[in-house]
Amino acid sequence: MPKTSAKIRDLKARARGAKIPLDMNSPKRGRGRPASVRPSEIRGRADNYRWILNQGWDRLWPLLSKAQTLEEVIKAFQEGASPYAQEFMPALAGLVVKVLHEPKFPGRQEPQINFLADSLAGLGRITPRSSRDICERERAKQKRAHHIIRYEFYIECSCGYKGKSRNYACPKCGATIAFGYGSIFNNGLT
Repeated sequence: MPKTSAKIRDLKARARGAKIPLDMNSPKRGRGRPASVRPSEIRGRADNYRWILNQGWDRLWPLLSKAQTLEEVIKAFQEGASPYAQEFMPALAGLVVKVLHEPKFPGRQEPQINFLADSLAGLGRITPRSSRDICERERAKQKRAHHIIRYEFYIECSCGYKGKSRNYACPKCGATIAFGYGSIFNNGLT
């Protein structure tokens, strides 16, 4: 009979004696730090924040641009984004101050909204920079999602060719497919 190591015998003995599931050996997880946030959740929150900030940015930005302390940021959100202030304040006030004082904070309205929303989406559990990176990766992933690049038709041409069309035409003689006026296929073919 082959010998087993003392560690394995000890693990087997503990597993037999375990009566509560917490006492049992759990399967090993992947390497590295355990995930603390879900990227899709951060991206969804960032999109929501973008919409919210866009609604009242004209009232919020003049107040927010002058704010230097937590109290001033909270007051700016309460006055400038009153219906949505509870979504951000007072929990994210410190993070807002930090993001506003970043050297790469944009100067134009739409990039400012996007920068602030993407930075706040991590709720302070991760750094604002990491939050923006996660949002960028998730948006890029959505753009790369599977989609139809081209579709073809099976044709029978007057030249005798039977098979798949190439670019909506007969590959043998070049005769094009006439879809007719108002067809849904006419939009992308010209």
